[in-house]
Amino acid sequence: MEPTRDKNATLVDLLDRVLDKGLVIQADLIISVAGIPLIGVNLKAALAGMETMLEYGMMCDWDEATRAWERDHRIEKKPTLLKGEEIVTKMFGSHYYSKGIYTAWREGCFYLTNKMLIFHRQDFDEITFQIALKEIKGLIIKEEEHFAKDKEKKVLYLLDNQNKVHKLSTVKIDQLKESIEQQIKFMGILLEENPLIPNFEDEPLVSLLMEKEKVIHRERKVWYLEPPSGIQKMTWRPGHLYVTNKRLCWWHDFNRKLVFDIPVNQIINVIGEIRKVGSVDSSEKVLNIMYQVNSSKEIALFAGMDVNKWEQMLNSIVIAQKDEKTETCPQCGKRALIKELLKEGCTCGWISPRQKQAIRG
Repeated sequence: MEPTRDKNATLVDLLDRVLDKGLVIQADLIISVAGIPLIGVNLKAALAGMETMLEYGMMCDWDEATRAWERDHRIEKKPTLLKGEEIVTKMFGSHYYSKGIYTAWREGCFYLTNKMLIFHRQDFDEITFQIALKEIKGLIIKEEEHFAKDKEKKVLYLLDNQNKVHKLSTVKIDQLKESIEQQIKFMGILLEENPLIPNFEDEPLVSLLMEKEKVIHRERKVWYLEPPSGIQKMTWRPGHLYVTNKRLCWWHDFNRKLVFDIPVNQIINVIGEIRKVGSVDSSEKVLNIMYQVNSSKEIALFAGMDVNKWEQMLNSIVIAQKDEKTETCPQCGKRALIKELLKEGCTCGWISPRQKQAIRG
């Protein structure tokens, strides 16, 4: 394999690939003197984030031994409590941190007091998660895949009164849930018996969903070829891809916002093709989505998912859209269903004469 250079690759691309996918380095070295081979060196190295290492069954024993040693030898630090606040239960566990570019389970200690649930990281003496017990709306335990693919672990999903989901994990997960419920009961507050927990993977989009909008399918770690902006050239960025009953959108993890967002009725065609992605000297199948903006046609490229599945799904949506009669908005030119234009108008503010007459009464 010959070395290649990709000017569009960024440090973020390199870090994401190392942490998520990992790198394997293999080299054979022979040291010779006067043409006579004397020493042979065989080098093999794997470089990846610990979660990736554990997922492939590497360094599991070392990881467990190191964590056990740290638990036994670390200097205990406690979070600062409020006046009249007392610790009811303390246990070692982890909290799923999902803010910023790197999402991961972070380890520390849960402190359940008579007022709060606190997650404290002793190594850094910091609180990364805390919530007043009166702000907890519901609790439910689910089973998820563990690092080793043949194992599962229980995860406590906590729903707050803002409908945000928080994932907590500990060996005594049932005990933690029961202790929280008891403290909330002592406060005279009732939890929802069967809370509707939003899908955690949909959290970035939950607050942005429109009325009567539902997520049909989602995909994590999808790469989007972001168009050039200013001095920045076209660059592949990691994020989440969503398709709902109304639109197709891509959430950028780093900037934590929707960068690509179009109504599904603007999609014209979807095709998968083989092309180079990123700085790696290999090619993979990329999803090409052709869509219409006003009177022009644009193309969006995505990689890192099951392209065949997405191609089939989106094309079925395109076919369904063609079966219904559509028309362009007289004001902005955006295409929409005729019945929606006549009944609801357009997002640009255009209202049909029939609707204007009905409003005037």
